[in-house]
Amino acid sequence: MSIVALKPHAIPAPAIGKRLDPRGNSLNLIRLVLALLVLFAHSWHIVGAGGGPGFRGENLGGWAVAGFFGISGYLITASRFSNRIGTYLVHRAARIFPGFIVCLAVMAFVFAPIAYSIQHGSLRGFLSTPTTPLNSILGNLPLRIASYDIAGTPAGVPYPGAWNGSLWTLYFEFLCYLLIAMLGFIPLVKKTPWPIIAAFLVSVALWANVAAIRPFADIEMLVRLFPYFLGGAVVQVLSSRIGIHRVGGPVALVVAALLIYFVPGYGAQLAAPFFTYGLLWISTWLPQPSIIGRHDISYGAYIYAFPVQQLLAVFGAYHWGVWWFTLAATLCTIPFAAASWVFVERPVMRRARNSH
Repeated sequence: MSIVALKPHAIPAPAIGKRLDPRGNSLNLIRLVLALLVLFAHSWHIVGAGGGPGFRGENLGGWAVAGFFGISGYLITASRFSNRIGTYLVHRAARIFPGFIVCLAVMAFVFAPIAYSIQHGSLRGFLSTPTTPLNSILGNLPLRIASYDIAGTPAGVPYPGAWNGSLWTLYFEFLCYLLIAMLGFIPLVKKTPWPIIAAFLVSVALWANVAAIRPFADIEMLVRLFPYFLGGAVVQVLSSRIGIHRVGGPVALVVAALLIYFVPGYGAQLAAPFFTYGLLWISTWLPQPSIIGRHDISYGAYIYAFPVQQLLAVFGAYHWGVWWFTLAATLCTIPFAAASWVFVERPVMRRARNSH
């Protein structure tokens, strides 16, 4: 989801392990794999085959989102602590909103008309439905998804009434950006890792007691996802002391798995720093094709996968079964993701960097 370039810092190497090389890692590939895991998880729903494989009550898509938030927390915290608040917010908005808005427009004025014409035989009445194309864009513009259908489409498919079941996480990710922005105003936060560690533990405690706070505020999804983000932030604030170690990486993954398996309810949130550290360790040795290193299409893959899958379903591709459907959806999503990167995301981010 979010992409930030790590900048080398003129500070001593950590006492344990090595600092993550900003150019010698495969985080672009890992994020793309996570995006495709979300696609695969959604395929089960879209073809009407159930929830698909999972672990400890969460399907693969949920675990992929947890990985996204952890990596994001690691990178975004570094961005906040190395930039003034104005620059930070401009960069974060430039990363999320342009691609998101264009995706809304593509769904409203390309995908939905195709589906509507198939359902009704023409486009007559398309612009006079309760959820018109323009209404769907304007209603969802603040990132909080208010409507999932467009002009009553998609219909006649196993998962009707929703063009994009992935976009809802962007709202909560942006809230995480704002929360870490606020924490960055506290001088002590930049001097010692303990405030971030404390914030992480508080976030885990909130999720562990979410049933008690649910009647007072509709913040369940934020409380669920924020520990993953702060888990990545914990790894970042400790990175000057504890680098990426060849033994620490696999140990962290084992610890994460044990916490997830043996701690019911909030084990996944408690495991977030270890899970994120393990992903960062994997990025130090996993080979990454040079084209993926230069072109980060993970965000585009994430936001376009679901509508591409639904459009395929409209054409009846859900009859192919999960595996063939997933393969077709992946092949059809990659061009949209690449176009989003080349024509929207990268140009806007370059302009944002050059303006500050």
